[in-house]
Amino acid sequence: EVRELAQRSATAAKEIKNLINASGKQVENGVGLVTRAGSALQEIAEQVRDINTNVAAIVDAAREQSTALAEINQAVNSVDQATQQNAAMVEEQTAASHSLARE
Repeated sequence: EVRELAQRSATAAKEIKNLINASGKQVENGVGLVTRAGSALQEIAEQVRDINTNVAAIVDAAREQSTALAEINQAVNSVDQATQQNAAMVEEQTAASHSLARE
């Protein structure tokens, strides 16, 4: 009876040892996975920072383009007004020429 109990204890001890070894390996695998996940998250954070920098540059460029377009619009309006004034003066000169020609 004592011998059987000792044998069962030895078997149980071996099983416990095997379970502890297996658990240790799983913990090592878990640590590896956590390390890889941490590296991936760090890389993602760096890429997000790069994206934020690029978006800020795009926003600045869009503002500059908007300002430039407003200036171009003002210049085109000025040219249009000058063209209309020139056309009006040409009509006045043409009318004056016809009037002089009739006299």
